[in-house]
Amino acid sequence: MTQRLHLVFGGELVNPAENQFKNVEDIHIVGMFPDYKSAYNAWKSEAQRTVDNAHMRYFIAHLHRLRDEETAASPTEEIGV
Repeated sequence: MTQRLHLVFGGELVNPAENQFKNVEDIHIVGMFPDYKSAYNAWKSEAQRTVDNAHMRYFIAHLHRLRDEETAASPTEEIGV
């Protein structure tokens, strides 16, 4: 079975209409999750916890989509950088 990792993270945005973080050093890493359901539950919890701050936003990154074993490696990956 393919592992489908998800990363939940968030922080304060410069403008609520855009996805630019105010301070990248303050990004809150909620955690890594083995499936979408558990990632969604973590995302929902953090989003509800910060609902009073319109500039706070949490995201789910589908890490399994970043690594497709069927696609050839990039030149950077092949040299070990």
